Formats: sequence, C-alpha cells, structure tokens
Amino acid sequence: MAAEMALVKPISKFSSVAPKFSNLRSGSYSKFTTIKMTATSQPPPPTSSTTKPSKKAPKTTSIKETLLTPRFYTTDFDEMETLFNTEINKNLNLDEFEALLQEFKTDYNQTHFVRNKEFKEAADKLQGPLRQIFVEFLERSCTAEFSGFLLYKELGRRLKKTNPVVAEIFSLMSRDEARHAGFLNKGLSDFNLALDLGFLTKARKYTFFKPKFIFYATYLSEKIGYWRYITIYRHLKTNPEYQCYPIFKYFENWCQDENRHGDFFSALMKAQPQFLNDWKAKLWSRFFCLSVYVTMYLNDCQRTAFYEGIGLNTKEFDMHVIIETNRTTARIFPAVPDVENPEFKRKLDRMVEINEKLLAVGETEDASFVKNLKRIPLIAALASELLAAYLMPPIESGSVDFAEFEPQVVY
Repeated sequence: MAAEMALVKPISKFSSVAPKFSNLRSGSYSKFTTIKMTATSQPPPPTSSTTKPSKKAPKTTSIKETLLTPRFYTTDFDEMETLFNTEINKNLNLDEFEALLQEFKTDYNQTHFVRNKEFKEAADKLQGPLRQIFVEFLERSCTAEFSGFLLYKELGRRLKKTNPVVAEIFSLMSRDEARHAGFLNKGLSDFNLALDLGFLTKARKYTFFKPKFIFYATYLSEKIGYWRYITIYRHLKTNPEYQCYPIFKYFENWCQDENRHGDFFSALMKAQPQFLNDWKAKLWSRFFCLSVYVTMYLNDCQRTAFYEGIGLNTKEFDMHVIIETNRTTARIFPAVPDVENPEFKRKLDRMVEINEKLLAVGETEDASFVKNLKRIPLIAALASELLAAYLMPPIESGSVDFAEFEPQVVY
C-alpha cells in the first residue's frame, strides 16, 4: 500500500504559502461580544456543574450550526455503571487503571496554560479573512473541549460509587478539558469575543450515543486531536515565520493531554472485549474511523485560509493526520479503513467537491423547496462516495487477543 500524498516529506515542507496577517487600524475590533450557539432542540443536559455565563454581554451573535459542527454528547449512564462494576466485569484490569490514575494525578500541565502579553499583540495584527477564520477556529475548538468537559464530568459523578478509580480518572480528564476550553475562551477575548459556556450547557442539543459508540468516537477524537496538535507544533517550530498567534506554542504539552485521554479509552475498550472481538465491532470500528476522518477533511477544506495562514497545505496536513491516527488506532480497533490506498484520498476529494456544491446551493436565493430539490442528487452522490469508501477492503488490525478473559497484548 502506498500513499499518494507527500507524507514522507518533512512537515515543514507542507506548503510555502505566505501568512496573511498584518497590522490593524486602531479601534477596528473594539466592541466586546458574547457569542451564543443556537440549537434546534433542547433536551435536558447532563446534570454536571456548569460554567456561569459571562456578565459582559452587550451584544450576542449566533453561530450557524451544521452537520459538521462540534456536538455535545450524552449516553446511557446506567449501562456505563454496569460496564465498570468490578463485581460484574472481571476483565477490568484495576492495576492498569490505578497506574493511569497516578498519571493523571501528576497533572503535568498544571502550570502550562499561562498567558502573556504576546496573545493580545498577535491578535491585533490579524485582520481580514484570516482573522475571521481564526476566530472560528477558537470557537469550534472551545466548543469541542467544553463538550468533553461536560461528558467526562458527568461520567465521573455517575461512576463514583460503582468504580471510584475510573470515576476519578473521568473527573481528572474533565479538569483537563475545562482547562483547555478556558484557555481557548481566553484566546477569544483577545479578539474582543467570548463564548457563553453557561448558555451552551443549557441550550445546546445533546446527541445520544450508546457507551460503546462513546468509546469508539472519543478514542478517535482524542487521538486525532493529538496528531493535529503535534503536527502543527512541529511545523511551526521548524517554520517560526508562520507563528501568527502564540497559542500554537502550547500545543506540544497540550497534545499530551489528548494522548493520555486516548490511552485511557484504549484501556476501557480492552476491558470490554465484546466491543473489539466480533464482526460487529469490525464494522462499527470502520464506520467511526470513516466518520471522523471525513468530517475533519470536509471541515478543514472549508477553512483552507486558516491552514494557509500558518503555512500548511490543508489536504496534505489532513492526510498526514489521518494516516498517523489510523496507524495508532489499528493497535486497538479490530479493523480500520485502508487510508493509505490512493483511492481513499480520491474519494475524499470527490466528497469535498460535492460538499462545496451543497454549500453553494444553500447560498442561492432560491426558495427552500427548490433548494431541497437541488440537494437531493448531491446528497445521494455524497452518500454513494461514503458507502464506496466504507466498502473498500479494510485493514484487519487490533492489538488485543481475548482468550478466556485474559487480555494479551500482541503488538
């Protein structure tokens, strides 16, 4: 198998595009704005503690929500309690979870997220399309981190009696996610903006996933986050002329939080052999890999100005992240897509073209009925490409062989 992308080249050679930022005229972005995200429905959120809404709200704006927008998740907490009950599940390796707990308690990044005057100075130099897309990057990243905080916080609360060790790890991961979300929201303040996290907690639509789907999706989310952050960090360390905002300097340590979270979910899945060792697990593993990879690719290809602004070629960057994430995921998932097959990227690029046409339909002045008619063949084409990518011969993988409830690592 071979990758058609220039992935074997150093990350520093992704692109030679010049950064797009310069000095702003004084006072161009002086008004402070609190941002609220709208939702189509409002099911009850998890009963975890919430962040108090900002008192400064002279003006609010809504962020357009689409299928690719970061979402908030909830799950079957009763089933979670059963899965982590040590009397019921004899596969739980308590020594491994104790070791992970000590790792989280060490809190390597306790003093890492400390801001300085560089942040505001750099924000004031960003203008035009790059400024707008950078604000969107901060908004989406903050929302995703806060989503993790809410889910982990609730799991920590609900599992406290059933499995105190696992519960404490979830609580410590919620600490990490809250720290990340707060740091990103502080970044928005450099642009005279802020996300109303209290409003998000109450008003955002919550997507229900069964526990096993939470494990698949969250593992992938954490690992792909690691590869995104470390790749950007290494690229900017090699090419400091593209360092347009100091938040990227924090990515090296930051990404280790993501990696530790992913390792924890790997341990959780090894403790649940039914999620890894049958034909259904193979199908679901491939589905979630494809969903995460396609979502990232389509999202990023709508925001090429951001990646070009920091000197990256968007598609090359994404393929590098997808391939590295897939290789990492193959250590635990029983099957993964063959993302290094050149045909896989060709299908991704066709999806980008179709998605661009779908977005163009939405921007027309046509009536809603006409727009929906125009969308039908495009949605069918997108679904066809997704199905074709899913049906490509997968890579049989997985690092755990379960026999008589004895996990054996066979890397």
